[in-house]
Amino acid sequence: MQLSPLIISLQVACVATIITFFCGIAAARLVLKIKKGQNILDVLFTLPLVLPPTVMGFFLLLVFGTNNPLGQLLATFGIKVVFSLSGAIIAAATVSFPLMYRTARGAFEQLDINIIYAARTLGTSEQWIFWKLIVPLSWPGIIAGTILAFTRALGEFGATIMLAGNIPGKTQTMSVAIYTAVQAGNRQLAYQWVAIICIISLITILLMNYWSNYQKRRQQREVKL
Repeated sequence: MQLSPLIISLQVACVATIITFFCGIAAARLVLKIKKGQNILDVLFTLPLVLPPTVMGFFLLLVFGTNNPLGQLLATFGIKVVFSLSGAIIAAATVSFPLMYRTARGAFEQLDINIIYAARTLGTSEQWIFWKLIVPLSWPGIIAGTILAFTRALGEFGATIMLAGNIPGKTQTMSVAIYTAVQAGNRQLAYQWVAIICIISLITILLMNYWSNYQKRRQQREVKL
């Protein structure tokens, strides 16, 4: 049993989570900040969550294919997305992005608007209010969104196999390895990869629950003080 699918999956999931963390927060802030076109942006940002992953992979293949302008532009700089690790990261980030965006937006919307108004009356900048006030107060929700995005990126299959392919040692993630093992009739290997993914996912969920309970206990102690 080669461990390359595990290593590749963790690399893809970690990098994709970092991308979705900042992009999701920025998208949530943008949607809440603008007045016109808010619903359109919300639909566009949420669309990867409801579309089948293979459809998203097809769209990504159209965008980054070498027969398209963006793909040709990247190729001139020696950047290859299709059938590469970068493609797997882009696919995982695209599919997991809506989870981070929706969770961050929900956390921002639950904040007491009077706190923000009070900060504005003190003459603080919008940048300071967002990064020093809104984000820290929304941190439990942001952490939950980050963990959900990580687990989604870890188990991504459809978009990944469409854009990055199934190249052992290069783009073959654990989900793709399971598919390959089943197709080859190697159920024992498929069971092993399924067990590994389940264990990682369970540990991630337990950590999320622990963090949520810790934040609740901390807030209760602060209220008592």
